[in-house]
Amino acid sequence: MQSRLVSAVLSRGLVAAALLSLFSLAPALLAQQPAASADTHLVSPAQLQQQVQSASADRQKNIAALTQFLSTPMAVGRMKSEHIDPAQVKNAIPSLSDAELADLSARATSAQQQFAAGTLSNNDLLIIILILVVVILIAIIH
Repeated sequence: MQSRLVSAVLSRGLVAAALLSLFSLAPALLAQQPAASADTHLVSPAQLQQQVQSASADRQKNIAALTQFLSTPMAVGRMKSEHIDPAQVKNAIPSLSDAELADLSARATSAQQQFAAGTLSNNDLLIIILILVVVILIAIIH
């Protein structure tokens, strides 16, 4: 019984000593750190604004590329033949995340370039159009 009492007193004493040393050292440590001024930022407001504008411009470029690709007569015809409303698909494009939008835009641009170069046939392009439409609709639903 006495050993438990001694053990409890010692452990409480150690905890008290640790807390006391922590509280006595904290002001000294804080005094050594330079105070942050209002002008000190990790990223300047100008850099932040430039990054936001760049991201916005990239997003708008991706929206335009995907919208243009899905506005081609071939894409519109294929969507209508599959009973998919082209206007609904185009209206859903801006609600995609930045990553989804960048990925789909890159795929659409690549498909257009390959089709123009003769690497893709009409059927291949139509399959890509359907895949893009399905991905857009699935992204919107979730």
